[in-house]
Amino acid sequence: MTINEIQDEIIEEFEFFGDWMEKYEHIIDFGKGLSGIDEELKTDENLVKGCQSRVWLHAHTDADRLKFEADSDAVITKGLIGLLIKVLDNQDPKEIANADLYFIDEIGLKEHLSPNRSNGLVSMVKKMKFYAMAHAAKNDQQ
Repeated sequence: MTINEIQDEIIEEFEFFGDWMEKYEHIIDFGKGLSGIDEELKTDENLVKGCQSRVWLHAHTDADRLKFEADSDAVITKGLIGLLIKVLDNQDPKEIANADLYFIDEIGLKEHLSPNRSNGLVSMVKKMKFYAMAHAAKNDQQ
C-alpha cells in the first residue's frame, strides 16, 4: 500500500469513533502493536528530541525500503509513534521524505493533543523524515 492509501484507511478508521476517548484508546492500540526496540538501540542517538516523554526511534533499510522500530515510556506517545510507523514503515525513503502526512489534521489529532504532545509528534515526524532523507541520499550514492 502507498503512504496515501494507508493514511486514507486510518482516516476512515477514526471516523467510526464517536468521541475522543475512543480515539485515544485506538491510538494507544497502535502502541500496543509495536514490537518494541532492542535495549541496545535505546541510545541518545535514537532518542527523539523535543518529546516530553522518552521516544526511541531506529531505522534501517531492507530491500530499499525503510523499516522503523520504536518504543516510548508513555502509552499515548507510544501510540503516536506506532501510528506514524503504520503509515511510513516499509516505504521508499524518498516517498517518506516527501510525504504529506495529511491524516494528522484529518483525524483532528493536532486539536486534541496537548501542546507538549503536539510538539513531540512534530519531532517524531521530523526524525522519521530525517532518517528517510539520509537513507535516500545513501542509496543515491551507491
